[in-house]
Amino acid sequence: MVLYSYIGLLEEVAKTNIPRIRFTTSHPMDFTDKTIDIMAKYSNIMPYLHLPVQSGNDDMLKIMGRKYSIQRYKEIYDRLKTLIPNCSFSTDIIVGFPNETEQQFEDTLALYDYFQFDNAYTFIYSARSGTPAAKMEDNVDHKEKQRRLSILNEKVDYYAKMKNEAYLNKTVKVLVDGFSKKNKEVYSGYTDTNKLVNFTADQVEIGAIVDVLITEAKTWSLNGRRVSRFN
Repeated sequence: MVLYSYIGLLEEVAKTNIPRIRFTTSHPMDFTDKTIDIMAKYSNIMPYLHLPVQSGNDDMLKIMGRKYSIQRYKEIYDRLKTLIPNCSFSTDIIVGFPNETEQQFEDTLALYDYFQFDNAYTFIYSARSGTPAAKMEDNVDHKEKQRRLSILNEKVDYYAKMKNEAYLNKTVKVLVDGFSKKNKEVYSGYTDTNKLVNFTADQVEIGAIVDVLITEAKTWSLNGRRVSRFN
C-alpha cells in the first residue's frame, strides 16, 4: 500500500493530466508553501483558492481557536499571488463573534481592503450547540451584528464587481456545466478562476471547454458569447 500526504496526492492527481483539478476549502493552519508550489507547477490545478480567514484581528482569531495569525495568512496570499498572479481568492468571515470590538471589526475591514477578495461568504455569529464559543457570552447586540455585516458586504460586492470587470473584452476558457437556470437558451459554465459565465453559443457539449468573449461583468457573474479560437 502506498501512503500519500495531501500534497503528494494532489501532485499525483495533477500528473494524470485531467484538464481541470480543484480542491475544497483549506485551513490556513495547514496550508503550506509546498501546496502553493504544486499549484504553480501544474497548469491543470486551477488558479483558485478558498481560504477562510474569519477575522482580521489576531486576538479574535485566538478566541476563535484558529491557530494562525494574520501575518501568516498574508504570507500565504502574497506567495500565492507572486507565483500565480491570476489566482482568484475567496474566504469566509464572521462578524459579531463574542467580544468582538468595533476596532477589531475595523481590522477585518482593513484586511478585506488589503486582499480585495474575489468573493467572500459572510456570516453573523450565532451560537452552535457543542462548540467552545457556545459557552461564551454572546455579548454583541444583534442590531450591531447586522450593521457590521451590511458594511462588510458593501466591500464584498465592490471588490467582486471590480474583479469581474477585469474580464471585460477578454476571451476566457469556460468549462460548460449546462444551460443557465434562468434562461434555457443560454449556456453556463466556469472559468479556471471559478468565475460563473453565462454565454450564448450555437451548440456546445456539456463538459467541453470553450472560448468565450466576455461582454458584460456583473457582481457575481459574467456574460459573453462563444468565439472561435481562430477569430
